[in-house]
Amino acid sequence: MKAHCFYLLTLLILPIYATALGGGGSVVGGWQPIQDISDPHVEEIGEYAVDEYNKESKSELSFVSVVKGETQVVSGTNYRLTVAAKDGDVTNNYEAIVWEKPWESFKNLTSFKPVA
Repeated sequence: MKAHCFYLLTLLILPIYATALGGGGSVVGGWQPIQDISDPHVEEIGEYAVDEYNKESKSELSFVSVVKGETQVVSGTNYRLTVAAKDGDVTNNYEAIVWEKPWESFKNLTSFKPVA
């Protein structure tokens, strides 16, 4: 009887697991590439990341553009962006992670570091 229940449970859970993986093999909650990095909202998130980094570190970087990015659906959305920012006359790339919950008007810079 236990083997029969295990077999039945496996048959019920397997389709749910396959659906969670999606057609492309991506895991729910995994990072997905942003198709349009010039989207105004994506640029807004990039600018926010640079502004918040400046506030926290007393730096004076100026946002140039979003170079590439990915999103992750969590309780809200994580944005992992590579942003170009100027430090004086020098432009460098930085990886920024911003957590956003738009229904609460909430954004939080969780990481900002130079790209090697």
